[in-house]
Amino acid sequence: MQLTEQMIDKVVADILAKATSSAASKSDPALVPVGVSNRHIHLSREDMEMLFGPGQNLTRMKAMKQPGQYAAEETVTLKGPKGELRRVRVLGPFRKETQIEISVSDGFALGIKAPMRMSGDLDESAGLEIVGPLGTVKLEQGVIVAQRHIHMHPDDAKKAGVCNGEIVSVEAQGPRGGILKNVAVRVSEASALEIHIDVEEANALGLKNNDQVRICKS
Repeated sequence: MQLTEQMIDKVVADILAKATSSAASKSDPALVPVGVSNRHIHLSREDMEMLFGPGQNLTRMKAMKQPGQYAAEETVTLKGPKGELRRVRVLGPFRKETQIEISVSDGFALGIKAPMRMSGDLDESAGLEIVGPLGTVKLEQGVIVAQRHIHMHPDDAKKAGVCNGEIVSVEAQGPRGGILKNVAVRVSEASALEIHIDVEEANALGLKNNDQVRICKS
């Protein structure tokens, strides 16, 4: 059987996920590695073709820690009433609906007010214009500020004593350490242990990719 790039990406991500979970369980099940999420976009197949041309597919650039997900080489420009953001990275694979995740300050730059939501909760969210090399898409809704959340495999959740949908706090150490409240726990078999925070949250606490924070439920 010939391995496709997608299959290879998934195998690599699965290995990384197991390694991350194993390392966490050996040290402290309440410790979670950090993944800092910059502004990005998830495209539907329909919008991909509007922006990049009929029949075009995403070009995998690198696998991400969450199994099956990857950063693509393709980028777009986001246009709002007040300004634009260029070279916004597309993440794969395709989704049923296009979703854009930005920071609060990105919203100021664009002139829109994106609500804080969990991924996929797009009803009555913000809209803007997406510009690609071969076309544009006017999005009526789909722009959110992602609620900070922890991806966990069921084994990791059991060891940490948390469950899917639970809201916890996490504590960061260091010179700018502090506590982030209202962190959603997302548990699934297809998840690798990782907390997703945006650039503003990371900068506020002096955090970078692969740093660790501790779950504190009080």
